[in-house]
Amino acid sequence: MAISIDNLRKGKKYKLTNHGETFEFQVLEMPTENEYRVKDLLTLDTFLLHDLLKYGRGKDFDLEEL
Repeated sequence: MAISIDNLRKGKKYKLTNHGETFEFQVLEMPTENEYRVKDLLTLDTFLLHDLLKYGRGKDFDLEEL
């Protein structure tokens, strides 16, 4: 069941599916409103969640808690 990006919480792990790609990540911090610094659980890279969504939301967009 999909959840809203506004419901993300620091320290929780999530799975995002968008445009045929799947990302599993953990929220590290929220420096400003609607900006989330996340860590990819597979590669351990850190980046902003906005970087995953900058090309829009696909028909298969799904966000769920792990």
